[in-house]
Amino acid sequence: MASLRLESRNILIVDDDEDILGSIDVVMRAEGATTTTVTDGNAAVHMVNATGPDAVVLDMMLPKRSGFLVLEKIMEAPAPPVVVMITANQGKRHMAYAKALGVDAYLVKPVSLQRLVDTVVDLLDAPDPADEAESPGGE
Repeated sequence: MASLRLESRNILIVDDDEDILGSIDVVMRAEGATTTTVTDGNAAVHMVNATGPDAVVLDMMLPKRSGFLVLEKIMEAPAPPVVVMITANQGKRHMAYAKALGVDAYLVKPVSLQRLVDTVVDLLDAPDPADEAESPGGE
C-alpha cells in the first residue's frame, strides 16, 4: 500500500469556485491531509489564525479580500504556513508581487491536481532554511 504523503498535515484550501475547491479537497484528503475549506479572503485569514494550518492553497481572486491581502496577513505570523497560490492570471507582475510577499509557489490554472499535490508535498518536506542556518557546521 502506498504511503499517504500528507498524513498528519493540516491544509487550508481557499477558492471561491466550489468545483475547484471540492476537487482540491478530495485529492488532499486522498493523500491523508486533514482539510478545511473556505470561499472568501476574510474567512481564510480567520481560519489561518484559528487553526494554524501547515499549508494554504490560496486562490488569487477572492471575494471580500483578495489573495494578495490574505497572503500579506498570513506572512505576518511568527511561523507562517507554506502558501501555494493558484490563479488563472498569467501576468508576470502578479507573480512577482506574490513572490515579494513571500508565497512559496505560484501555479497558473489550469493546474493538474497531481502537480498541486506534489508541490505542497515537496514544500512541506523541504528542510527549513532557518533550521539549516542554526545547525552547527552548516555552510
